[in-house]
Amino acid sequence: MSHQIDTFIEDNGIKYILAQFVDIHGVAKTKSVPAHCLMDVVESGAGFAGFAVWGLGMEPHGPDFMARGDLDTLSIVPWQPGYARIVCDGHVNGKPHPYDSRVVLKKQVKLLADKGWTLNTGLEPEFSLFKRNSDGSLAMVDDSDVLDKPCYDYKGLSRSREFLETLVESLQQLDFDVYQIDHEDANGQFEINYTYGDALESADRFTMVRMAAGEIANDLGMVCSFMPKPASDRTGNGMHFHLSIADQDGNNLFHDDSDANGMGLSKLAYHFTAGLLHHAKALCAFAAPTVNSYKRLVVGGSASGATWAPAYIAYGDNNRSAMVRIPYGRLEFRLPDAGCNPYLVHAALIAAGLDGIERELDPGEPQNINFYTISDAERQQKGIDILPQNLNEALDALEANSVLKERLGSEIVEEFLKVKRAEWIEYSRHVSDWEVQRYAEFF
Repeated sequence: MSHQIDTFIEDNGIKYILAQFVDIHGVAKTKSVPAHCLMDVVESGAGFAGFAVWGLGMEPHGPDFMARGDLDTLSIVPWQPGYARIVCDGHVNGKPHPYDSRVVLKKQVKLLADKGWTLNTGLEPEFSLFKRNSDGSLAMVDDSDVLDKPCYDYKGLSRSREFLETLVESLQQLDFDVYQIDHEDANGQFEINYTYGDALESADRFTMVRMAAGEIANDLGMVCSFMPKPASDRTGNGMHFHLSIADQDGNNLFHDDSDANGMGLSKLAYHFTAGLLHHAKALCAFAAPTVNSYKRLVVGGSASGATWAPAYIAYGDNNRSAMVRIPYGRLEFRLPDAGCNPYLVHAALIAAGLDGIERELDPGEPQNINFYTISDAERQQKGIDILPQNLNEALDALEANSVLKERLGSEIVEEFLKVKRAEWIEYSRHVSDWEVQRYAEFF
């Protein structure tokens, strides 16, 4: 192993290692470590003052947060020559830290592994490209990207190709099998698709995608935003999760051609789906974790005439208006947005899905209707509930959910609630331009 590491460092001209973990928001945090100190990071960890980072549950008089590197994640940083990145797990006083979201996910992954299972996930990150004006405001990078219905538009895709090509080529150097890039339904919005991996790998990879996209955009004088809803009249930046469970031989346990509903799902998949539906409101807190997220999760028109956000707690055959779409033989969880912490979402998905499996929950009949066009009365008649319509409602649902709290750990759930309640209060007290314009001379 030592020889392989030395060869990797020498062949790639590595001078520094980025010891990287994420805070409770999923934002990448790093220390730059000289390459010859790599094994110190692996064995002892890079030390951080945990109180300086969101959501680690630490005080200024507490011990250091030690980020221990996972050698399986060591890779080059293509857009930053001479640098490598290693993903770390947080330890405090020599023990895995229960406030570290990667540690939390690894605990859930082990529960699956104990059954001989692996959760495979394919993520579909969406993002928006902007430029910053001299007054600090954001504007579209491509001034000509103004179509009312811009999805898959050739001109919009072509005119941002320098950024997109650089991003894709960087990810390909990291063994991402990128197979599609497209212009999405909002102006200046794009999506990249790459081959699925296991839950931990998917979370590590998405963190790398955000790191890469942000810095490559910055080098080109752009801003790459994963904000869930940058414009009120345009579709938001989602991140759909494609889900399946594999056995030790790699067989997809969610797939069953004999499914009477014709969706290719096994009983295991139906129970897992039922777990997601049962815990949907609490899952929403992790999958849509910002006040801005709920500008995306409402049903309403956009300038293109289309909206893709799932406000309804339901599943259906290839139904993009439901929270869970069934492409055939797997699930697509459409709730998460691009601003989520991928470790917490994966961990919560496993926890909710396993609860559905263990209790053999029934998801009910699939709903193959356009939820965007039905009335509230029709929805209620079908027994279909809606997702929380603001962050505070989602936090209330999470706080009341004893299953997720127990399975993920009370430490990180309580810390998440504390951080996000503060965010909600700050938002609620903010006086917006809309309020000033509406009320300044209203009375």
